[in-house]
Amino acid sequence: MNDVLMAAVVFFAIFQILKSFTDFLLKRKIIKAGHFENAGILEQKVASSVTENQEANKYPSLKWGLVAFFAGIGFIIIDQLTPSVNNQEVYNNFQWNSMLPFGIELVSISMGFIVYFLIVNFSKKK
Repeated sequence: MNDVLMAAVVFFAIFQILKSFTDFLLKRKIIKAGHFENAGILEQKVASSVTENQEANKYPSLKWGLVAFFAGIGFIIIDQLTPSVNNQEVYNNFQWNSMLPFGIELVSISMGFIVYFLIVNFSKKK
């Protein structure tokens, strides 16, 4: 699990560095071409996406409350599916490296996001 997390962080960092560098090169090319009024086009694109995200994210506490609630439900389901400690034979043969707990947790967290999405969409229609 640590290897996957480390690889994800490294790839994200490389992506951010490349994105910053390519944005810099694009700005420099626009300025060298003499289009000074268009030099801020990259900032405008970022600013417009921020306002769209703020409009879509009207209820941030509701979103994260639902995600935490469904994540807790996922942990409860995982706990109920694991064999009891008193039965040592079953406990020792249980596959702790299974991906089932991760799948259950990811599905429950995504259910939280889906419920949030439905609540926000139904509130927009009213």
